[in-house]
Amino acid sequence: MAAVRNLLFIMCDQLRYDYLSCMGHPTLKTPHIDALAGRGVLFRNAFCASAVCGPSRMSFYTGRSMRSHGSTWNGAPLPIDELTLGDYLRPLGLKVAVAGKLHFTPDVAGMTRLGLDPASPDTLLLRQCGFEPYDLYEGHVRPPDDSAYMRYLKARYPGDDPWSDHVVGAEGPDGQALDGWLIRNAHLPARVAEPDSETAYTTDRAMAFIREQGDKPWCLHLSYIKPHWPYLAPAPYHAMYPPETHLPIARQIHETRDAHPVVAAYRKNDEGSFEREDVATNAKIAYMGLIKQLDDHIGRLTRFLAEAGRLDDTMIVFTSDHGDFLGDHWLGEKEIFYEQAVRIPLIVVDPDPFGQRGIVDDRLVEAIDVLPTLVEAVGGKVPAHIVEGTSLLPHLRGGDVAAKDAVFSELDYGFRRARQVLGRQPGECQGMMVRTERWKYVEWPGYAPQLFDLENDPGEYQDLGADPAKARIRREMKDRLFDWMTTRKLRARLTDAEVEARTDTHRARGIHIGIW
Repeated sequence: MAAVRNLLFIMCDQLRYDYLSCMGHPTLKTPHIDALAGRGVLFRNAFCASAVCGPSRMSFYTGRSMRSHGSTWNGAPLPIDELTLGDYLRPLGLKVAVAGKLHFTPDVAGMTRLGLDPASPDTLLLRQCGFEPYDLYEGHVRPPDDSAYMRYLKARYPGDDPWSDHVVGAEGPDGQALDGWLIRNAHLPARVAEPDSETAYTTDRAMAFIREQGDKPWCLHLSYIKPHWPYLAPAPYHAMYPPETHLPIARQIHETRDAHPVVAAYRKNDEGSFEREDVATNAKIAYMGLIKQLDDHIGRLTRFLAEAGRLDDTMIVFTSDHGDFLGDHWLGEKEIFYEQAVRIPLIVVDPDPFGQRGIVDDRLVEAIDVLPTLVEAVGGKVPAHIVEGTSLLPHLRGGDVAAKDAVFSELDYGFRRARQVLGRQPGECQGMMVRTERWKYVEWPGYAPQLFDLENDPGEYQDLGADPAKARIRREMKDRLFDWMTTRKLRARLTDAEVEARTDTHRARGIHIGIW
């Protein structure tokens, strides 16, 4: 039997690929995450399906591209008939739960149309993306009063809203309460004690879940809200990374002149403030501290797993839903297809006897590859007519497999102010990226494309989208994108075997067409 009985799927929110020491950050040391890489495979060229929380996560959870599953933005429902990770794992005997964030919007209209009560316990899994909500915590906005984390906070802190007052509340030099949403306060400590902070609490809940399972097989999606904004870290992490420890802001002044129209429009969003160096600098102070805190709690979790005897039978996946610009390319947030947004960390620890240890793999891989990997690791069969990702098990176990020659990502910017700046209708706002080892091509319908030569311009400063000398490359990359679009799994409700059984059977069913 395979050694893998349990699955621990760790996702950090908005963690950049290059903000780990195992990925080359010179001052931010992450020894516990690095230790995971030392026990497994570090994929250094992994890419998300969309650099937006909601659609990226739905691609992780379905193994399908944004184009196929249709949840194109935060708040855009995932269609009720889309199968997710839990649908594949529960029939194999695993309890599938989440501790932390999902950013999932249920298809309430679909449930109602089918006569299902969206408030019924019977529809719980449909409301939570196929996960049992062991402790669901979305962050970003004030949690409901009856949520587990809010009850936890109210038992420890005064006031009606300890989340706003302490978790996202900053403490000034004289002890005064300040607004932690403001980046000008990001260098200050959060007013919440570190053991009660989001990262510490979510780790505690993950360990409680694992402890409760005993020897029963499980899959836990441990989904941390950090280092996503608001950029605010609890003491002592708030003061660990002063400006002299930061990476230089990766941008060149010419990028602000003759910028691509969509990129220029994005600089008109609220996060356009990251054009200012002081904004980017203050955000990085907290951002790096939050990552250091995450690493410490990953170490605490790993020690717990070792003591519980679970390291020998648990596959661990560590990743992020997307990155964060932090002022690079004169941008904040994510979404646009530069490496800082679409490239993600990915570490997989496989306890199987054939699992490789301490391997760095530079082949191109995608977020949609995680679901088939997890399903196959516990002996499940991946339905080829539905899932678009490719299992990484052969990579993990030293198999001789062909590498992908390209990866893809998408964006629906119809919900953003940038659309209004450009004067476009909501249905006119698509972006599509294809990236090979050397080239990155971005198609912006209605505008000229972008093209970057990653071999000679790894920083993506020189947009060759209008360079006459690169017309052939642009055609080839656009052809790759078109070929990818034509191979999406649209017939997801009938297997190939079912199609085969029905092929050319009309005469046997009494249907006679074209017979003289």
